[in-house]
Parts: sequence; C-alpha cells; structure tokens
Amino acid sequence: MFFRFAAIMATLLLMASRAIAAPANAPEFTQTSPQAWINSPPVTLESLRGNVVLVDFWTFACWNCYRSFPWLNGLEAAFEDADFQIIGVHSPEFDYERERGAVIEKVKKFELKHPIMIDNDFAYWKAMNNRYWPAFYLIDGKGRVRHTYIGETHEGDKQAKRIEADIKALLAEANN
Repeated sequence: MFFRFAAIMATLLLMASRAIAAPANAPEFTQTSPQAWINSPPVTLESLRGNVVLVDFWTFACWNCYRSFPWLNGLEAAFEDADFQIIGVHSPEFDYERERGAVIEKVKKFELKHPIMIDNDFAYWKAMNNRYWPAFYLIDGKGRVRHTYIGETHEGDKQAKRIEADIKALLAEANN
C-alpha cells in the first residue's frame, strides 16, 4: 500500500513540476504595505525586471516547506552574484500562522534572508493559481512564469538539480 501511494505521489510531482508551454506574465505582488513584507520594503515585479526570480509559496506549519529551507538558503548563496532573487510568499494554512510576529520568528529560526510577502488573504496565491505548499515558480527576466515545481526539495535531489539548471538557463537567456 505504501509503495503504491509513493508511486502515485512521485507521478503527481513529476506532472506538476514542468516548464510552461506558453509563458504568461507573472501577476504583480498583491501586498504593498510595509507590514506585509519581512526582510525588505515592499517589492514589485517591475523592480525585479531583468532578474530571474524564484517565488516560494510556504507556510510555517508545513514540514515539507521548512525541510526545503536549507536547499533554498544554499540556492540563494550559490546565485548571490547573479541577477537572481528569491521571493518568499507566506500563505497560512492555519489561523495561528496569520500573525506577523509568529512569521518573523520562523523567518529568523530558519535563517531566511530573502524578501518575504505575508499573503494572509491568499490574494497572490489566487493570482498565481497556486494549490500547494511548498510550490516554486520560476520567473524570467521579462517577468514571465516559465517553470513551476511542487514539493519538498533538498540539495542534490532530482528536483533541485532541475530547478538549478532552469535558473542557469534563464540567467544565460537574460544575458544574451
């Protein structure tokens, strides 16, 4: 029974982690209040134009999310000299995850340094048609969503290698 469940989950992850056939413009970040942002003032997609952006949807009670943070922090360090930016989007699953102070505490605990938007009303979640924690969206330098990935990600695993290769490809594309 377990192996059948694991095979189904692996298939779903592969289906959901894909390149976008017809890239669409990413929606603008929906939260503009400084109180809705951690680690930076409010960010706009326009201010990130020319950068490759990885949007990470997470919530702090999700163990799949926080188990992906070491990889995410390593990814940020690996591309620190590139035109690359991670933007976290905290969309709470439970009511207690809506408190800004609690989110800040988790950001410190997991040593997240990138800008994080608090999406308590799920406005950006809905704008991106997201359905999962964690979910990662790769946006090219022109502001188009080019790749989506779902699920826990660890350094060196198949999905991490795919994401890192896609980032490098989009960075090379932006430089040409």
